[in-house]
Amino acid sequence: MLQTVRKAFRIDDIRKRLFYTFMMLVVIRLGSELPTPGVDPTYIQNFFANQTGNIFNFFDAFTGGSFTAMSVFALSITPYITSSIIIQLLTIAIPKLEEMQKDGEDGRKKIAAITRYVTVALALIESMAMAVGFGRQGLLVEYNFVNIAIVVCTLTAGSAFLMWIGERITEKGVGNGISIVLLINIISRVPNDFVVLYNQFVKGKTLAKGILSAVIILAVVLVVVVFVIILQGGERRIAVQYSKKIQGRKTYGGQSTHIPLKINTAGVIPVIFASSLMQFPILIASFLGKGKGTGIGSQILNAMNSNNWCNPDNLVYSIGLLVYIALTIFFAYFYTSITFNPLEIANNMKKSGGFIPGIRPGKPTVEYLQKILNYIIFIGACGLVIVQVIPFFFNGVFKANVSFGGTSLIIIVGVVLETIKQIESQMLVRNYTGFLNSKSSSKKNGFLGY
Repeated sequence: MLQTVRKAFRIDDIRKRLFYTFMMLVVIRLGSELPTPGVDPTYIQNFFANQTGNIFNFFDAFTGGSFTAMSVFALSITPYITSSIIIQLLTIAIPKLEEMQKDGEDGRKKIAAITRYVTVALALIESMAMAVGFGRQGLLVEYNFVNIAIVVCTLTAGSAFLMWIGERITEKGVGNGISIVLLINIISRVPNDFVVLYNQFVKGKTLAKGILSAVIILAVVLVVVVFVIILQGGERRIAVQYSKKIQGRKTYGGQSTHIPLKINTAGVIPVIFASSLMQFPILIASFLGKGKGTGIGSQILNAMNSNNWCNPDNLVYSIGLLVYIALTIFFAYFYTSITFNPLEIANNMKKSGGFIPGIRPGKPTVEYLQKILNYIIFIGACGLVIVQVIPFFFNGVFKANVSFGGTSLIIIVGVVLETIKQIESQMLVRNYTGFLNSKSSSKKNGFLGY
């Protein structure tokens, strides 16, 4: 990886793209420190200090601390992520959107425009809910229409500006811009989390215990990162053979290829869906000031709270962890089923004269692909569960509550690997173009280039 980055800096065009990306990230971090006008940031910090639950760690990690600081980027790009997921799901239910998705570049541009509009609408709704809901409880210095309007406009504009930065990074920088923005937000919280771990497990201990604790923490993080890399890079390759076609004196087809099916086909989406569904009732109860006490409702909320899972003193609350695991596996199957269509792939293979060796075209191919896909989805979902349960275990047993967990590590590793791949592909294109230009120049000078 370091060798790839080193070579990339030697190419002028890629070096400019890397510098552009870096400057955009500087703008993001500067914006994350700018306070929203008319807001008392200590209110939201005190509110979060009195709350528990994984959903609040999500806010802290995904916004890079902007939400707890109530900066102009408090909403971050979460409205865009939500909008993208909504539009992607609607393409299955609305034929018009499905046609756009299959309509090539023009269709993708239309869907991207719709996603932007939905993003702004979601940001507007979220900012209004925050300004009105929290404003009445002390978030605003003065609760009046002018301050509400200023906060709503600022937060909505901040989210839209981050979306614009993400698109510019995709166009003029390296990697997927939205993913890069999310990556820098998560990474910005990691040093603070390690400081928390240091103060909790290393500071004040004897030298031997401190070193042992540090080694264990680093080993756990390293093992999880390696496991995530294997999970993200693993794939099942299904061999495909294309039949030969003879037209005149030319022979077409006959080559062999494969269909790559990633083990983690749904990415981090099942984890986000399951976590959000588990923590959403806790968030609503916190806003309403409910959920405290010994009633059945409070007990259910405690079971849904990830901070109570794997706690030796209250193992009964770990029932919520079993529900969470079941939801993760369900959403892995659900999301993959709407994004990967074996019937469509089988039909495209049949039209192109392709077939899987040993499997008849048509329905047998669909059944074979579905069988393999179900097997792979289960393995990928189990991998996601393992990555997520490890932080829950250490949080429950050792009270190591930090903002980055399995979800954050999956995002970090996935984005870094994808960005490195894009840099390598751009380098390959530059080298290939340079080779063609060199060969063309040699021919002009009367040489064949050998």
